[in-house]
Amino acid sequence: MALSRVCWRRFSLGGPPGPFFSLRLQPGRRSPAWGPPRPSRLHLSSKVALKSVFSSVMTKAKLVNDKYNRFLERRFPRFYLVYSLFLQGFQMLWADAKKARRIKALMAQQKLMFHQLSYRDMEHMRQFRRDITKCLFLGIISIPPFANYLVFLLMYLFPRQLLIRHFWTSKQQMEFLDIYHALRKRSHPEILSCLEKAIPLVSDEALRWHLTQLCTKVRNGASPGVHDLQPLKECFSDYPLNMVYLSTAHMACYLRGLDSTHLAEEKCQKWLKDWLQLSCSLRSSEMSLLLHAVVLLSTSYPGTRR
Repeated sequence: MALSRVCWRRFSLGGPPGPFFSLRLQPGRRSPAWGPPRPSRLHLSSKVALKSVFSSVMTKAKLVNDKYNRFLERRFPRFYLVYSLFLQGFQMLWADAKKARRIKALMAQQKLMFHQLSYRDMEHMRQFRRDITKCLFLGIISIPPFANYLVFLLMYLFPRQLLIRHFWTSKQQMEFLDIYHALRKRSHPEILSCLEKAIPLVSDEALRWHLTQLCTKVRNGASPGVHDLQPLKECFSDYPLNMVYLSTAHMACYLRGLDSTHLAEEKCQKWLKDWLQLSCSLRSSEMSLLLHAVVLLSTSYPGTRR
């Protein structure tokens, strides 16, 4: 009690409290409470300091990297094009790997099989596996001494076969996409032949006439519209053109689509509008017509390469 009076008198006269005590007021109490001094909140913790140092280092590294890129672009422009192409390619490949990892985690979490994925996820996984296979093949043949020089030569001579699409130049992308579309388009005449062979098996006479007119129009190089396909819904929902009755030769082609590399933007938008109009008007039992529509609407579409 005497000690508290001395400390209070000393504080009231302007002197500081004792070195081991501090004055603090507690809510609900009239008298001041004495206790040990609190630690200062102004001191940064070790984690905050470490994060600050890391951020500073990353900022300086980014500045150095930007200066190096500008130096290469100014002094060695051709080398810079190749360097930036491979750098962007590795970044896109890393992004694909992270997306594939998320899809695998989703499959494990929801116990999904590969065929139960959405079309985009399924196509991403299929393409990523092909890209990784190419990368592993190049890595294996580069293991022997001095084999990396042979690998560089092979990549230069056969870029479409050995390089993945992330490392193609813009000119190579146009050229290779044309080649792949030409390979897919080889199945279009066979699909039209299968449609023509199925015409006599259609029981309804009006449907036979509509299907004959449609095949003749496509054979003559004209592009059908949605109004030409919609009257044939019933024909593709039953024998012989329902999905259940299609032959293996009739389903030859995994990827079918429009060659949009040489089309103007408004023509692509027009094709997509027709596709949405048709797909929104079909039922699940008429999906065979939607499958054939990709071929029928794309084979002779104006602006595409013959």
